[in-house]
Amino acid sequence: MIEEPSARRAPTGDIDYRLLIPFLAHVTLIQTLSLIIRITTSYRAIELGLPVLWLGIIAAGFAIIPVFTALQVGRWIDRGNDARATWLGSALVFTACIGFWAWPRSAMHLLGFSVLLGFGHMFCMAGHQMLAVRSGGERSRETALGYYMVAASIGQGLGPFVVGWLGGAAALPPTGLLFAISLAVAAASVVVAVLIRPAVAKTAAHDPGNFIPIGRLLGLRGFAAVMVSSVVTITALDLLVIYLPALGAERQIESNHIGLLLTVRSVASLVSRVFYARLIFAVGRAPLTLASMLGSAAGFLILALPLPLPIIYAILIYLGFAMGIASTLTLSGVMYLSPPEVCGTALTLRMTGNRVGQIVFPALAGFLAAATGVGGILLALGIGLAASGVAVAMSQPTS
Repeated sequence: MIEEPSARRAPTGDIDYRLLIPFLAHVTLIQTLSLIIRITTSYRAIELGLPVLWLGIIAAGFAIIPVFTALQVGRWIDRGNDARATWLGSALVFTACIGFWAWPRSAMHLLGFSVLLGFGHMFCMAGHQMLAVRSGGERSRETALGYYMVAASIGQGLGPFVVGWLGGAAALPPTGLLFAISLAVAAASVVVAVLIRPAVAKTAAHDPGNFIPIGRLLGLRGFAAVMVSSVVTITALDLLVIYLPALGAERQIESNHIGLLLTVRSVASLVSRVFYARLIFAVGRAPLTLASMLGSAAGFLILALPLPLPIIYAILIYLGFAMGIASTLTLSGVMYLSPPEVCGTALTLRMTGNRVGQIVFPALAGFLAAATGVGGILLALGIGLAASGVAVAMSQPTS
C-alpha cells in the first residue's frame, strides 16, 4: 500500500522530467484524438440516420476487447513494459483512425473501428497510468498524477473545441474533415510515443504480480468501493460525451455550442486537477471523495432539467470541476490501496471495471434514452454517483 498523503507533510520533488515531458505530450495527443473521434462518430451516426440505440452500441464497442485483455496487459506492464504499451497502443489507434477516415460508411464500419480504437486506447491508458507512477517516484506521486490528469484534461478540452470550432452554427460538423484531423494527430502520437523511455524490464521469475490473485486485491479494505466509484465516474463522463450531442438535438442547441460545452467542462476539470495535490493534502482523501462525488451527482441531476443555454454552460463548468477531482481520486485511490509490486495489475483491473461499465451502461442508456430521452440518463447517473460516493467515503481505511 502506498503511504497516504498527509496535511502535515508536503511532498518533496523527485520527478523525472525527461520521462514526464514526452509522456504528458502523448497523453494530450491521445486524449485529443479520442475525443474528436468519439464525438464525430456520434455525429456521423446521426448523418447516417441511425437510431439513437446505435450510439450506445457503438460506444460499447469501444470497450469490448479491453474487458477480456486488460488484466493480462497489466501483468505485462508490471514487468516493466509501460512505455512499450504506449508504442503498441499508438500504432493500433493510428490504424483505427485510418479506418474512420477512409471507410465511415455504415453502422458496422463505425462499430468495427470503435472496437479497434478502444483496444489501442487501452494499451495507451494502461501505459500512461504506470508512467505517472514511475515519473513521480515515491515522494511526488500525487504531484505527478496531478500533472497526468491535467494533460488528460487539456486533450479532453482540445478535442471538443476542435469539433465545435469546425462545426460552427451548423447542426452537424464536417465529419470527414474531423476524421482526417484525428488521423494526423494519431500520426503525431506515434512519433511522440517512441520518445518515451522504457523501464528496465523485470524477469518473470521476479514478477510478484504473477502470484498475487485478483481476489486478494478485491478483498483489500476500500478497494471494491473505489472500483465501483471508478466505474460510475468514468461511465458518467463517457455518457456525457456521447449523449450531449443528442441532448443538443432534443433541445435544439447548435453543434458549436455542444463542442464549447464539452470544452468548458474539460477546462474546469483541468483547473480542478491543477489544485488536486494541494486539495488532497489539505482536506484528506475521504472528505474530498464524498464532496466531489456528491457535487458531481448534483450537477447531473440539475442538467436533466429543461434549462436555458447560459445555465447549461454554468452547470458544465461546475460539473467539470467536481468530476475532475472525483475521477482523479478513483485513480489515486487504486494506487494508494494496492501493493506497489502489482500496481499495474490493480490499475488495469480498474480499467477492466471501467470498460465493463462502458459496455453495459451505454447499451442500457440507449434503451433508456429511447424510452425517456437523454434526461432519464442524466437522472440515473446522478443517483449512481451519489450512492457510490457515499460508499467509497465510508469504506476508506484510516491512515
